[in-house]
Amino acid sequence: MPTLRWLTRDEDVRAAEKVPYRLLEEVPELGYGDRDSGNMLIQGDNLDALKALLPYYAGQVKCIYIDPPYNTGSAFEHYDDNLEHSQWLAMMWPRLELLRELLTEDGSIWVSIDDREGHYLKVLMDEVFGRKNFIATVVWERDAGGRGDAAISTSHDYIHAFARNIDLWKNTRNLLPRTGTQAARFKNPDNDPRGPWRQGDDGTAKSGTEKQRFPITLPSGRVVRPKQGRYWAFAESTFERARAEGRAYFGKDGNRLPLIKRYLSDAREGVAPRTWWPAGEAGTNQSAKRDHLNKLLPEVDSFDTPKPEQLLHRIISISSDPGDVVLDSFLGSGSTAATALKLGRRWIGVEMGEHAETHCVARIAKAVDGEQGGISEQTNWQGGGGFRFYRLGSPVFTEEGQIQPDIRFPTLAAHIWFAETGQPWSEPQPLSPFIGAQDGSGIALLYNGILGDKSISGGNVLTRKTLATIRQAMGEFSGPLTIYGERTALSEATLKAEKIEFKQTPYDVKARK
Repeated sequence: MPTLRWLTRDEDVRAAEKVPYRLLEEVPELGYGDRDSGNMLIQGDNLDALKALLPYYAGQVKCIYIDPPYNTGSAFEHYDDNLEHSQWLAMMWPRLELLRELLTEDGSIWVSIDDREGHYLKVLMDEVFGRKNFIATVVWERDAGGRGDAAISTSHDYIHAFARNIDLWKNTRNLLPRTGTQAARFKNPDNDPRGPWRQGDDGTAKSGTEKQRFPITLPSGRVVRPKQGRYWAFAESTFERARAEGRAYFGKDGNRLPLIKRYLSDAREGVAPRTWWPAGEAGTNQSAKRDHLNKLLPEVDSFDTPKPEQLLHRIISISSDPGDVVLDSFLGSGSTAATALKLGRRWIGVEMGEHAETHCVARIAKAVDGEQGGISEQTNWQGGGGFRFYRLGSPVFTEEGQIQPDIRFPTLAAHIWFAETGQPWSEPQPLSPFIGAQDGSGIALLYNGILGDKSISGGNVLTRKTLATIRQAMGEFSGPLTIYGERTALSEATLKAEKIEFKQTPYDVKARK
């Protein structure tokens, strides 16, 4: 597969490995509503934030939508959107890598972009996600009007969609509701008691076999075959079954070439998404700003090109179900979080700078309170939910890869679990030194007084007593153990007999790359 080359590529493809794992420190006074609803708003650089999320959300995010800076050369108020091309690619590569690690196996990522970097981004995503996992490039009509001073007025953006695993995604993606226009295509010109129908298997096709040139006797008595070079678009058995069931139609006079009916009552509940999303269905930048954000938050300056909730509604509805996690690491005006909230999804939003507070908190709080803009009427949104607000804290590990001395037990436990299993860790209640088991092996951590004893020879040291406590916390699990601790007082023979691999903190605790 062709690869994209740029000035700093060799360094950039390893950039994600060098990003430190940072703490996520909650700021309770900036949270809102039900803070236990599972939603997170993170203020800080999104590269650091994505790395910080890995130990907790790797493989857990069903839908990712991002709207990165387009590299247009314009001076946007809230973003530096004047990055040189190589810098833009350098920015995107490590972020895409980390986003891929956060996706579920049947998850998908949707990235908005325009003509300037859109084709380069497609090649970049081919490499990061695998070309076989490309879903489609959606063309969204972001501007229903146009500019009279442009040589050619650009009225669309692209949205590149990729799956983590295209085969799994195809089996879990959702259909879109049938619109009134689409439903109107089903008619009932012959008063069929089974209701409206539209043409299904119809007439003739350009290719086929001689078996598909069989004669058909019409109700009028005329015998017909496809003309030379054409074939019936259905097998003879299919046609005869449809005729017996009254699903074959020959025109009002019974003298036209047949077609097979497809009834609205038998049709799937929705329709497969197309790649053309007109403004009338998915909204526009102007409508999002003028008709929603400016009215919702008149006291703040809104973004120049906010994404409408109608657009996010479509993406989230196709690619996730209620309760799934939706992530936007370029949260901007907060449209993704507000839309996910109204659709019953859990969400994670990342935004840097002061407007994470001034714009995002205010916008999402209004949604929690039940504001009626955007898709609220369509979804019968009455309010609810909430979120926790976080800032990025200090690194979990030193530059040498060792743990910082003031790290709390749950934080280190999450990182050890992720380093050992590659899976996110969910903090149990109550906490215990046994942090979990996977694939027949258990992991335990003696650290920071988890057993209530911080003495040099106490709860952080593996002894017969602390091992008994770990065994008690293990419940029915009896497999081999990896135990992290300050040191061990057990002999090599005892460790072997007990099926224990001992690893010393901090020396054996490494950050997962």
